[in-house]
Amino acid sequence: MPTHFHPGAHIRCALRHLMLALVLLAPAAQANGDAAFIAARDAFSAGNRQAFERHAEGLQSHILTSYIDYYRLRLDLDRAAPDRVAAFLEQHAGTLVAQRLRSDWLRQLAKAEQWSDYRAEYALLPQSSPTPEADLRCHALRARLDAAEQAALADAKLLWATMDEPPSACLPVFAALFDAGRLTEDEVWLRARRHMELRRPGLARSTLALLPASAQPPSSALDDIVSNPKRWLDRQPANFSITRRGRELALMAIARRARGDVRGAERSLEVIAARFSAEERGYAFEQLGWQGGQQHDTRAVQWCRSADDALQGEEALAWCARAALRATNWKLLRDIIGRMPQALAEKPEWIYWDGRARSATGHVDQAHAAWRRIAGEPHFYGLLAAEELDQPHRLPPQATAPSVDEIRRAEATPAIARALKLFELDLRTEAVREWNWAIRDADDRALLTAAHVALRHKLWDRAINSADRTTLEHDYSLRYLSPMRSDVEPHVRARSLDLSWVYGLMRQESRFITRAKSSAGAQGLMQVMPATGQWVAKKIGLNGYKPSQIADPDTNLLLGTSYMRLVLDSLDDHPVLASAGYNAGPGRAKKWRAARPLEGAIYAETIPFNETRDYVKKVMANAVLYSLVFGLPDSPGLKQRLGTIQPGPGALPDDPI
Repeated sequence: MPTHFHPGAHIRCALRHLMLALVLLAPAAQANGDAAFIAARDAFSAGNRQAFERHAEGLQSHILTSYIDYYRLRLDLDRAAPDRVAAFLEQHAGTLVAQRLRSDWLRQLAKAEQWSDYRAEYALLPQSSPTPEADLRCHALRARLDAAEQAALADAKLLWATMDEPPSACLPVFAALFDAGRLTEDEVWLRARRHMELRRPGLARSTLALLPASAQPPSSALDDIVSNPKRWLDRQPANFSITRRGRELALMAIARRARGDVRGAERSLEVIAARFSAEERGYAFEQLGWQGGQQHDTRAVQWCRSADDALQGEEALAWCARAALRATNWKLLRDIIGRMPQALAEKPEWIYWDGRARSATGHVDQAHAAWRRIAGEPHFYGLLAAEELDQPHRLPPQATAPSVDEIRRAEATPAIARALKLFELDLRTEAVREWNWAIRDADDRALLTAAHVALRHKLWDRAINSADRTTLEHDYSLRYLSPMRSDVEPHVRARSLDLSWVYGLMRQESRFITRAKSSAGAQGLMQVMPATGQWVAKKIGLNGYKPSQIADPDTNLLLGTSYMRLVLDSLDDHPVLASAGYNAGPGRAKKWRAARPLEGAIYAETIPFNETRDYVKKVMANAVLYSLVFGLPDSPGLKQRLGTIQPGPGALPDDPI
């Protein structure tokens, strides 16, 4: 039978071969493009234009090409023509890189003092989600002052009142305020005090530079006070108090000394107290009360009382309230909370403790009214308030899960797609920024869909972050994810730990990022420090352990859960103490106990380290919420978990921290 030639069949066969070849080549081409992008990014970071252009060639169709365009323009932004910048902003309108370039361009305009152009460009910058950075806001005020806008001075005064640690861009604005008579010398000195309280002598020096030269302290005085306040006080002449400057510097030295030796600071104050005004003495006692409260000194309550009307600083008010709480002086606690500015008093912790103080002083109806304001909110104090009202803990109704099509559409949106690619390339900083940009104005439905996209790609932290932001529709199985449960549970069972507590701690430590690494060097799911890892490995007989193994998820789980067990055993088998010890070291957790039994909630509230105090509260609240997600109805509530902290001996000799 003769063979017939069919041109169409031949072409179809050739096309199939071509398509197969393209499919096989696509991953390799993509990998090459990704490698070129990484190399181009590295060249940009190094400022190597030649290498950047070499690697950027051929990336015009890469999913991250907008970043390449940004890097290219950013390399010579100081020489870029305005129309080139405008073209970029128009081409990439609505993207994160456009936002970044506009911010960069604004800084360039401010540097050149092109205030008219700055005002026009700043007006195009979104004023929310996210708000402009502090330096851009200050430059904007300076641009408005340049245009003689009268309202700019009022806005600058508001900024002065609300920004504790301003960037250098704000200093010309504050100088204009002072020159216009909108700032007094009293306000300048009070702000310098605040900077010294924050251990920012450089900021204090910049603030005091607003004063006339005759009123400014010597340039070295603030550094001398910070380095050795006792010596500085001892060297002051007998007539130091005849000037405002002399008294203010002495007060700063008293406050500084109180940070390390509050009783010593009290002795220094006794010698010179008569040389101060009533307000100045009150400020000194406020500082003693603040630092005494942090150091759990029994005299803190008296110092806070002695401060009288000078007790005004938010940190001082908070620590005087904690001192009263630790002393279970409920009446004083009520009085101090009553003196707090509204924004501070409205925080959940002080609403809850105000309720406790009112209940303890016989005002039960007022206490219940306070607790009802926050009961059921998914945080430490919302859970405690609910328990005070005998309300059972319940999860909110489960939101309807997004469909497969919704998830795929979200996944394909440009910002989410860019974020996923950046995560794939292990560029976490850029990836998180891009993700946050993508969901900045999202409604609940979009947030939950984004959380499911993250879940699909095992981006546990982004799933939690996105689900955490919903306001009406909620999915607590996403907020309180329990990934790798089949790997975690054997370690938990082997060490007789509470699964909810372990997951609560892991959620706080790493958000389940397996390669997470803190600035202090803690690594992995359970953020184990290298020295702690070696100590635990030796304790549990992990032969052949190498420090490099700490990043391995299973080894990290072994070390982390073993450390939890060791810390728990050394701290009365108490999860509050153990949580504090896991974060700050067992020795500190022991040191923070009182000489008498202390309610666990009070212990947590009076932890002197801000990070550890927040950490313990979140871990313990997480444990309650995980028990609900896990469907464990007989799991203890928060007050039961917090229990009572008993007094006890100091740290064990082999404490690794």
